[in-house]
Amino acid sequence: VAAETPESGALLRSPEFDPCSLQARPTDLMRRRQHAKAALAATAALLVCGTLLGLPGDGWGPESAAAPSYARNPMAQAALDPAKVRRVAPAFWEGSARTDFSAWPTRGALANDTGLLRRALAVWARPGRTVQVSTTPGTPSGPPMGSPQLLYAGRVDAARIVLLYDGLRVVRYAEAADGGDAAGLDFARVDGADGAASGALVVARSDSNVRYLTAPWVSRTSVRDLRDPQAPARPLGRDADGVTEPMGSPATARDCGSWDTLDLRDGSHDRLLTDLGELTPARLTSGPPSSPSDVSSTQDRVAWARTACLLPTVRSHGVRSVNSWAFARQTLPEANGTAEWLCTRAETWRGTGSRVLAQFQPPSATKPASAGAIAARAEDSLACGARGPREVLAGVLWKSRGGQWYVLAAGSEEFRSLEVSGGVKGTAKGRMLAVRASAGARAELKGAVEGGGSVGALR
Repeated sequence: VAAETPESGALLRSPEFDPCSLQARPTDLMRRRQHAKAALAATAALLVCGTLLGLPGDGWGPESAAAPSYARNPMAQAALDPAKVRRVAPAFWEGSARTDFSAWPTRGALANDTGLLRRALAVWARPGRTVQVSTTPGTPSGPPMGSPQLLYAGRVDAARIVLLYDGLRVVRYAEAADGGDAAGLDFARVDGADGAASGALVVARSDSNVRYLTAPWVSRTSVRDLRDPQAPARPLGRDADGVTEPMGSPATARDCGSWDTLDLRDGSHDRLLTDLGELTPARLTSGPPSSPSDVSSTQDRVAWARTACLLPTVRSHGVRSVNSWAFARQTLPEANGTAEWLCTRAETWRGTGSRVLAQFQPPSATKPASAGAIAARAEDSLACGARGPREVLAGVLWKSRGGQWYVLAAGSEEFRSLEVSGGVKGTAKGRMLAVRASAGARAELKGAVEGGGSVGALR
């Protein structure tokens, strides 16, 4: 045993020494050294994180509209690289096997603005709290699926606009031209678009007006008032990039005195497109569901003049096209003229959620003609569609000029007889029916079709 020195004796007698306990705590000197090392490590980590968040091209910072990034991987980062956006040459569409948004050329004075494209891609991937986001029904709003195609980047009115396409969606990014954190992001499904459905995109809205970016194959643009079928189309100018002058937007109108539509000349076809409050305008057509055609004849425009005011019922619904089909003409009792029965069907980009309206259009003495009456409506129905049965039957309670009430009904060509029961009873051979009734009468309607089947009224 070593001899006890004064220093060792003092240590053995100190309260810190207990031969029956294990001292695992470091000395004060060791603890100070550990704390110093931890502080240095924390400082280094903060410097590294700060450097990563401040790297050029990340698209996030206190002044940006994009939210912080929560996941990083090479594919996601590549999709946000403005240098990798796909660009299409101006004349590519002329030899392309496809005529859709993939053939649109890259246009706009800001197409080479790397900062603008970086912000648009970053906000698309991670929209912050100040970003106003809108999506058409059934449209995913997630990040781009790989590097998107740049359709347009330029200044329109008081905003900088970027239009991008990823094969499924068209996305519009908008920011104030005078700076600021506020931004807008709009998503719209366009999968399966053909040349007729990809003729134009809404590029900007302001002061109840709308501007379109038109496809490169559009040779002429004009404005046609759907409520005035006899009026000629009014010319609508475009700039070198295909952006139209502003025109009235019925999507924001408070009444239906007029309904301006975009008339596009596409090769030998004139197509009517209408703004329903979304990024993609809806195409208007007329004719049987098996072979609808563009609204071009005076007869078609007369029918649409009275259908236009029903279009708000399908506004902001992801509508791709609206077809109006005159399935019957009926001579009214008491020499009250001739009425038309129409079935109007709105198809959506997502394939579901279609809306069908059966209209009754009696003679109208007003100019513009009064809107048709909705006789029946259905949603997610095959009625009046290319894949559904063509048997359409509808009825209304109508009052003649002489004050007499009638139950009127009409069916498409497949009907051989009609029957009304309940509060009003009557039958008729053929596909038209008119039975005297009283005000407020309620009745059930059905009809027999060729082959012996029975079909009820559209509902």
